[in-house]
Amino acid sequence: MIPMTNNTISLRSLLEKEKLNGINFLDWFRNLRIVLKQERKEYVIEEAVPNDPGPNASRADKDKFKKHIDD
Repeated sequence: MIPMTNNTISLRSLLEKEKLNGINFLDWFRNLRIVLKQERKEYVIEEAVPNDPGPNASRADKDKFKKHIDD
């Protein structure tokens, strides 16, 4: 079995090879979804960004927000 890091790197090369250029959106977006699904980050294009939890929010809410933004 190929380690996930090598697999992720090779999948990311899809995005490097197939840069978005205005006429290839569908192919580029398909490749983006493949990479995000492999990295378990596909939710960032499927779910709305949560509202900024603010300074008085719980640590869990702040961490969830930060993770979504970072992903």
